[in-house]
Amino acid sequence: MSFNYSKLQGRIKEKFGTQSAFASAMKMSERNLSMKLNNKLPWKQTEILKAGDILDIHAKEFHLYF
Repeated sequence: MSFNYSKLQGRIKEKFGTQSAFASAMKMSERNLSMKLNNKLPWKQTEILKAGDILDIHAKEFHLYF
């Protein structure tokens, strides 16, 4: 199954400027983040919660981004 992460990518750019800066804040490699955003690796629930926290996404909005 393929997910559209364009809204998430927009939020990352809005809050961090670059995917690299966001990956650093998430404590994950740029490659790992890129693979998740390109549907090559799934997002873990713990990663979604952490991303939501640092991107100011409320849990009730997770379905819009993930």
